[in-house]
Amino acid sequence: MELWFTENLSGHVRFSMRVTGHLYSGESPFQKIDVFETAEFGRVLVIDGYLMTTERDEFIYHEMITHVPMAVHPNPRSVLVVGGGDGGTVRELCRYRNIEKIDMVEIDELVVKVSKDLLPFTSSALADPRVTLYFQDGVEYIKNCSTKYDLIIVDSTDPIGPGEGLFTREFYQGCYSVLNDDGIMVNQHEGPFYQDDARACQRAHARIVEVFPISRVYQAHIPTYASGHWLFGFASKKYHPIKDLRAEAWESLGLQTRYYTTTLHKGAFALPAYVEQLLAEVE
Repeated sequence: MELWFTENLSGHVRFSMRVTGHLYSGESPFQKIDVFETAEFGRVLVIDGYLMTTERDEFIYHEMITHVPMAVHPNPRSVLVVGGGDGGTVRELCRYRNIEKIDMVEIDELVVKVSKDLLPFTSSALADPRVTLYFQDGVEYIKNCSTKYDLIIVDSTDPIGPGEGLFTREFYQGCYSVLNDDGIMVNQHEGPFYQDDARACQRAHARIVEVFPISRVYQAHIPTYASGHWLFGFASKKYHPIKDLRAEAWESLGLQTRYYTTTLHKGAFALPAYVEQLLAEVE
């Protein structure tokens, strides 16, 4: 008998992958968590029925949410990751020697525990001495935060359940307040293709442009995300994501990446016409 994991992408579209083993199933006070072994994508983390990350293509998401801002900011030393319980964003950040402090705020401790147990490569840097884990609501953390950061990465789930508060104007205003004067915020911005995702993308963009003087959207192709076309938001007090790209400086670091390049960095901000129109409608 064949077993399949299926995610509903819209009322009329489903995405499925063949499952070879169900490695974990449990519930935290916040959500249901599953880990499957699959034939094509290796181990996959699923939360409340939505695919969060897979061993095969997680590098695309985590490289693009991390290296784009890191190649722009000239000297980021303190970083806040909101969400990101699988550890992939922290793993990419820990490749930079100049970063002195990484705070990760994840509402669900069980996500981190399961990721450490079953996604060891993705979560491999969570024990880095520069990393401090806070298991609390990211919205409340930002509201009461007295620390200043050079970079905030909002590595959230979709805007439902525990992740809903991370898509509000109040949250983005809070992020602005705890960033240094040249700080950058990057967030996962949902997908532009299916109607519900596109609406979430518009809502996030409309709220961010109200708060930050510089706000741009960029894209990546992630096979297991809805339609394979995913967006990220780049918001900054000072730096433009293309004009202030430090390509030579970043390349001199010698970091080996599988998706991100400084050439791709520039191209990622060249959006399809329908996405440009989607964003323009709410600007």
